[in-house]
Amino acid sequence: MNSVLAQWNQADEATALAAMLACCSARRWAEAMVALRPSNSVGEVRRAADQVWSTMEEPDWIEAFAAHPRIGEREARSMQTTAADWSQQEQSSTALAPPQVLTELAQGNALYEQIFGFSYIVCATGKSAEEMLAILRRRLSNDRQQELREAAEQQREIMQIRLGKWLAE
Repeated sequence: MNSVLAQWNQADEATALAAMLACCSARRWAEAMVALRPSNSVGEVRRAADQVWSTMEEPDWIEAFAAHPRIGEREARSMQTTAADWSQQEQSSTALAPPQVLTELAQGNALYEQIFGFSYIVCATGKSAEEMLAILRRRLSNDRQQELREAAEQQREIMQIRLGKWLAE
């Protein structure tokens, strides 16, 4: 068995919850994951994470989105250290972005929040700042329900990436 998973299975509830919140800051999701312990394999945890995420609703999604720094910003808003470090890695391409792209991302983030009422979230891993800007522009034409579903799917992808990072430690 994966050593991180074995330790998590035996951890006290607060420690186990902190590990899940680093992967996704929707508290209801994290609590449900902790309640499912023990897990026998990495695959089981990954499947459970998706299954639990599929039961989440708008308030849970918004809670998860709110913890992420805006694309192009350097500081995470309300993230714990591990999640903040992961977020910085995920958005590392913005460190190399031209100032104009960062300005356009900031303007796009503000417009997105004005239209939809929550932060723009995209699975940034492997994407350039220019790609994330193009995705943002495309998604501005979504209606709110369509965008909530797309953002929730992006959060699910981020959660799976973070579970992989956590379980590889």
